Amino acid sequence: MEISRRALIPSLGIAAWQPGNDRRLRVGIAGGRFGASFQFHEHPNSVVEAVAELRSDRRGTLSKTYHCSKTYDSLETMLKDRAVEAVGLFTPATDHVRHALLCLDAGKHVLSAVPAAMSLEECARLIAAVKRSGLTYMMAETSYYQQMTISARKLFQEGAFGRIFSCESEYHHAGLESLFVEDGRRTWRYGFPPMHYPTHCTAHLVGVTGERLTQVACAGWGDGDKTLRDNAYGNPFWNETAFFQTDKGTAFRVAVYWKGAHRGSERAQWYGDKMSLFCPHPNGVGAVRVFNSEEREKHMGGFVRQRSVLEPYQVPEWWSAANAMLPPPLQHNSGHDGSHCFLTHEFVSAVLAGRRPTVGVDEAVAYTAPGIVAHASAMAGGKQLSIPKF
Repeated sequence: MEISRRALIPSLGIAAWQPGNDRRLRVGIAGGRFGASFQFHEHPNSVVEAVAELRSDRRGTLSKTYHCSKTYDSLETMLKDRAVEAVGLFTPATDHVRHALLCLDAGKHVLSAVPAAMSLEECARLIAAVKRSGLTYMMAETSYYQQMTISARKLFQEGAFGRIFSCESEYHHAGLESLFVEDGRRTWRYGFPPMHYPTHCTAHLVGVTGERLTQVACAGWGDGDKTLRDNAYGNPFWNETAFFQTDKGTAFRVAVYWKGAHRGSERAQWYGDKMSLFCPHPNGVGAVRVFNSEEREKHMGGFVRQRSVLEPYQVPEWWSAANAMLPPPLQHNSGHDGSHCFLTHEFVSAVLAGRRPTVGVDEAVAYTAPGIVAHASAMAGGKQLSIPKF
């Protein structure tokens, strides 16, 4: 196994792929909705050994997607299979830590769907379990590998922003009500607190600059709907807006909305003193950059100021063959703005190389814990709270 031929590209956060390694990681997939959208069957260094799902219809979908005939009706049963080396864990959010610990105890590497945990106590338990096991844990955070986030990370490494002094991220996702009840039973999504699902936003800053979120004040909004009066979380909010501060003094606004008059988005904008970068907006504005120029202009108020220049930004297709960042079979667009092929490749590469993945357990908790504290702030009427260090 020639793991030395795989070198991490720090600016982009992906292991460069080169042929020459015929080792194949044997992966088990647990969870048949989101779990059916990855590329372990396409990666030249992995194979789907088994799939597990409680529901027979979704179990069939997994089997068909991954061309895998070995099926199990539960994660626990699949973990007894010695041939399975690693588990793609795509089970309900409320089960992630419990299931991750089961996998680690069974000697399996773990790729977990988001969020990493549901409480600060679970965050601490997860970190301890991963470090005790010596196994690979990675969180499958899609925003880390969105094409715009990869671009922002590269531009940050090159110093193009100057100093990023502020960032804004929004995850607006109305229409989840259709997933609240299945087969007459409430799912984990019924009344789920918005800020307990923060990672699609927090990755936009933490996953670009590496800084940590240290303080938060959060405001919540709800309309007294039945869902908000009797859910298992005691959550009264459809939407939550958090105002974070980082250990480097960066301001960071995060908005996770389940309801309202919006068109839906999963985007960010990074403000720097030399350049700012804006993701495409659902209301029709494409990706743009704003620069400070050497020119001066007269404002309508009569004063003279430095002129800012706006230009369209052509978002690179980082997954394409032209960039050669992925194995040839994975050089195609995929779920969540091309991120799924990157997540697949990074997990497989990290396990086989015996190295820490980009979104390892410390990073996963750094994305997850701030949202848990933010929701506590909203429940306390917007009180500013400190985010613990792990």
